[in-house]
Amino acid sequence: MKKRSTLLAALLALFSFSGAQAQEAMPLSLQQSIEYALQNRASLKAAQNEEKIAKARTGEIRAMGLPQLNAAVEVGNNFIQQKTLLDPKDFGGAPQVLDPFVITPEQLASGQPITLAPTYSTPEPRPGEGGLQVISFVRPYTGSATVTGSQLLFDGSYLIGLKAAKTYTELSRKTTTQTEIEIAEQVSKAYYGVLVSRERIELLNQNLVRLDTLLNQTRIMFQNGVAEQLDVDRLRVSYNNLKVEQQKADRLMQLSENLLKFQMGLPQNQAIVLTDKLNEVEVDVTKPNTQNFNYSNRIEYSILETQRDLAALDVRNINSGYLPKLYLNARYGYSGVGESFSDIMSVRAGANNTTDRNWFDFGYVGAQFQVPIFDGLRRHYQAQQAKLKLENTRYGFETLRQSIDLELEQASTELTNALDVLKSQQENLELAESIARVAKIKFQEGVGSNLEVITAETELRQAQTNYYAAIYDALIAKVNLEKANGTLTTK
Repeated sequence: MKKRSTLLAALLALFSFSGAQAQEAMPLSLQQSIEYALQNRASLKAAQNEEKIAKARTGEIRAMGLPQLNAAVEVGNNFIQQKTLLDPKDFGGAPQVLDPFVITPEQLASGQPITLAPTYSTPEPRPGEGGLQVISFVRPYTGSATVTGSQLLFDGSYLIGLKAAKTYTELSRKTTTQTEIEIAEQVSKAYYGVLVSRERIELLNQNLVRLDTLLNQTRIMFQNGVAEQLDVDRLRVSYNNLKVEQQKADRLMQLSENLLKFQMGLPQNQAIVLTDKLNEVEVDVTKPNTQNFNYSNRIEYSILETQRDLAALDVRNINSGYLPKLYLNARYGYSGVGESFSDIMSVRAGANNTTDRNWFDFGYVGAQFQVPIFDGLRRHYQAQQAKLKLENTRYGFETLRQSIDLELEQASTELTNALDVLKSQQENLELAESIARVAKIKFQEGVGSNLEVITAETELRQAQTNYYAAIYDALIAKVNLEKANGTLTTK
């Protein structure tokens, strides 16, 4: 029994240790959060797979220009043999017979040599003979083994297609970069949201401690006859409201952490602790210069450039369809026939020490030259569509440049406004803290009312809420401006 108790205690200790290890908080800076997301977000993995697919597509197109070799083996049973009608006269006429020699008595009596000249004649066909005859040229069993090869010598669309595949690979790579930037934006905003929530909770906890202390002091003052029960009740109401606000903030903090974990691709049951401090975040208020802005810094602009190149290659590819194509073909193999399956590959002795067989080899080599002549104007309309798509892509540059200019101006204005609001709210917070401190001192010294303290505490909490909301807005505006500038890095 003692051994069982010891074993049970050891198992419980092991499970407790494992649980503690599983709940160990993961320290995360903003950069570490972004790096983790870039390795674990499913959307980025899908984008990276698309990039690999594009590279494989390039290899597939390149393989079209390499030699193509195929082998085939075929064995068949002609259980119903194909027949045809033939006229024997088409192969030299009907068979002729030697006419009998006729020697007359006069020739015998002359005593001269007799010359016999053979003559032939075609006999009259007997009933049922002559005319068309049914003949089959197929044996019951046939078989063949063939190796075929082909090589593309010239095809205008091949080289263009190969270049287009490489350009598409570049487009996939840029799309992956765009996904990385979007992930960095999402993680940054979620990370700042947790930072602000954490700071606000710490401040709420301080307010709760301060209000609890004031409530206890007021109770003592009430017991000593210095304060009224109404003063105690008012402070209790404020304390309860602040307690509820703290609980709501805790739950919102948990939601903010869950959002950050989701944006990172981190399991929801993994505890985290943020190592960055809110007061260490730097906000650059430099107004961007839209006049000399390099639009290629924006991944969207770079993607549009690649899409334009693809559209131009599509036009060239369609036009190359008017060019001829040249292929080299070769074939070599064996074929055999027989009255049975075993006869196909049979070898037997022939006359004069030779070998007879039922299978024979064959070979072929040649070139194929294809010239397009008329396709019903199909390629003409395809080229027309491709040119219009290319033109639309070029129109997209002007629209995108205007959109980027507007986005830069908007992001810069939002950050400037957010910083102005933050500065104002910081001043309001300092004033509210001073007012609350003075109101508390006046109440404790008996020269101020309890209502004045409660009003000051309420205004302080509102100032704190406004202050942290302004901090969050400024941080979000900072991320938006970095993205608009094309400086939101993922490394």
